[in-house]
This record gives sequence, C-alpha cells and structure tokens, in this order.
Amino acid sequence: MDIDLRSTGEILRIINDQDKTVAYAVEKELPRIAAAVELVVNALRRGGRLIYVGAGTSGRLGAFDAAECPPTFGTSPEMVQGVIAGGRRALSQAVEGAEDRAEEARRVIRQLRVGPRDVVVGIAASRRTPFAKAAVDEARKLGARTVYVTCNPSSTIDFPVDVAICPQVGPEVIMGSTRMKAGTAQKMVLNMISTCAMIQMGKVFENMMVDLTATSRKLVERSKRVVMIVTGVDYDTAKEYLKKAGGSVKKAIVMIEARVDARTAEKLLASSSGFVRKALEQAYARPQSVKKSTGVRRASVRKHRHAK
Repeated sequence: MDIDLRSTGEILRIINDQDKTVAYAVEKELPRIAAAVELVVNALRRGGRLIYVGAGTSGRLGAFDAAECPPTFGTSPEMVQGVIAGGRRALSQAVEGAEDRAEEARRVIRQLRVGPRDVVVGIAASRRTPFAKAAVDEARKLGARTVYVTCNPSSTIDFPVDVAICPQVGPEVIMGSTRMKAGTAQKMVLNMISTCAMIQMGKVFENMMVDLTATSRKLVERSKRVVMIVTGVDYDTAKEYLKKAGGSVKKAIVMIEARVDARTAEKLLASSSGFVRKALEQAYARPQSVKKSTGVRRASVRKHRHAK
C-alpha cells in the first residue's frame, strides 16, 4: 500500500518477491497443463492447429508464442497461430474496446475455418474477457477442443471448456496491472504447452532443437553446432553434411550417425514419425559395425558435453 513511498531498491525487491510466487502458482496447474498438451499433440498429429486467442497482454503473449514456433521448431506458420483482439495493430499499441468485441472473435474463428481437428486456447487474465470467451464458445460449437488460461479460480468459469488452466497468482503489485504476475504466469503456461507438444512431436533430440529453421546467421551457426555436438564432427564436416541434407539438422545427424545418404536418412526419419532417436535405433538395428562405431563416438560426445 505504501509502494509509492519506497525507494527504487525497495520497489524492485517488492516486485521481485511477488514474481517469485508465480512459478508455484503454475506448478499447481501442471495436471491441467498436461491435459492441454495431450489435446494439442493429438490435434497436431492429425493435421490440426493450435490457435491462441486473447486481448491486450494475453493476446500478445499468444501471438508471440505462435511466432516463435516456426524458427524454433520448424513448424509451418499455420500450425500454431495467434489471434489478438483488434488485429495486428494491437500487437504494438492498445486498441480501446477491442477486448469487448465478442462478435469479431466469433467471426475470426469462422474465417479460420476452425473445426474438430483444432485446439483453440483462450487466454485471459480475468475469465470475463468477452473476446476470448466468445472465441472459445464459437470454436466449441464448430467441434474444436478448447482450453482456457486464466488467473481466476476455476470455479468462476461458468462456460464449457475441455481444460481450464487457472494459476492463481493473487493481487498484482499495482492493482489491476495484469501484465505483471498474471502475464508472467500466462507466458509460462503457453511456453510449457507449445514446448512440451513440440518435444512430443519429435522436434527435439536430447535437449536440442533439431527441427529449427535457419532463417538467420545465428540459427545457421546453431544448426552447425547442434550437428557437431550430437555427432562429434568438426565445423567443416557439419557444414558439408547440412548442405547435403538441404539444411535439415535432423537429416544431417542421421546421415552422419547411421552412415547413410540423404535419401536413406529421409526414409528413416519418415518411418520414425520424425523422431531422430527412433530413426537412429532403426539404423543401429541393421549392421552391427555401424552401431558399435557410432556408440563410441556418442559416448565421447556425451563426456565432452558434460565436461563443458
């Protein structure tokens, strides 16, 4: 109550102390987050989409999470999408009254041709946001599975959804400023949903992004580094194999580890649903010599990684 009288250091300490409570609030929702991930994975495996919908900070968080999926996990822009009340302009500035436009939300959901293969995630610090609620309601009518992420208790959600994720972060340091703790909680939840889903879609090998899209110099270099770490080859060899693999980190890894050409690596990955580990297991099950020599290299690489 007296934060306006405090020094800079004291204000920051108060904010930091409150922020520390957010992870615990999210932790209590892990079973519901897991249920949401299962819905998303099932949808994506059937060719469906993950669509985030929200207004203001909530909408921006959904849009940002969606925008990060293509470069991070090599997804198409259509697979994970973000819808924000007020449209693209609302990403960088407030659009007054946009959160109340329920009919606009319903219209956008229809325009996206949402259907039974999709999952729509409504995001709202308060469960009352008309735009998010209307989008979820319309999506449900069209047969989609629905998730609602809010920082109000689940008992206050008086409309049907498949999964309600409700981290209760308590009052904000500045009353009503839900871009703070509520926004942090929402970001954590969305990160968990998309990241866990992508891991289960084969987009990660060990703890590395192997389906990333090298759209910048930084990501080009990261692709080479991932190949080097996994296989133990040097920089130039990683570069050479990535070129042969058409820039695919997954394919380059399988080519090197299984000692196969690009076409064979592609077939191994296809028959393994895109999972590098499964593709290598298939390859190792063939000639014993490949399995033995690769195993030695993998052990050496693991030792190097742990040492670092």
